[in-house]
Amino acid sequence: MHGGLVIGTSVSRVSTGPRLWLALVLLIPLKVAQQLIGGTLLLAGIFRIGRGLTPLPYPKDGADLIQTDPYALVRHPMYGGGLVLALGWVLFVHGWLTLAYVAALFVFLDAKSRRGERWLSDTYSAYASYQQRVSKLIPIIRK
Repeated sequence: MHGGLVIGTSVSRVSTGPRLWLALVLLIPLKVAQQLIGGTLLLAGIFRIGRGLTPLPYPKDGADLIQTDPYALVRHPMYGGGLVLALGWVLFVHGWLTLAYVAALFVFLDAKSRRGERWLSDTYSAYASYQQRVSKLIPIIRK
C-alpha cells in the first residue's frame, strides 16, 4: 500500500510541476499554428473555388477543374482545413467527446468527398491523374 502511495505521489508531482507547465507553454504555439494552418487551408479553398462553391459536392455546369493554389496541396482543402481545425480544437479542450465529434466529422466528410469524386471523375477526364498526384484531405497523407 505504501509503495502505491509513493508512486502515485511522485507521478502527481511530476505531472503538475514545472515540467508540465513548460510543456503546455511550448505546445500552445504549436496548437495555434495548427489552427492557423487549418483555417488558412479552409478559407483558401473557399476563396479559390469562388462562384463554383455549392453545398453539394457536384460540380457546377461549365465550371473548370481547379488544380492550383490550395487544390494543388489537397483535392478537398475545405474539408481538410475543417478537419485540421477540428483536431486543433480537440488539442485545446482535451475532451474525448470532442474527439468523437471529430471522428464523426471525418466519416461524414470522407463519404461526401468520395461521392463528389465520383461526380468529378464523370465530369472531368483529367480528374484521374489529379487524384494520383494530389492528396485527398490532408497534405501529408497520400490517398
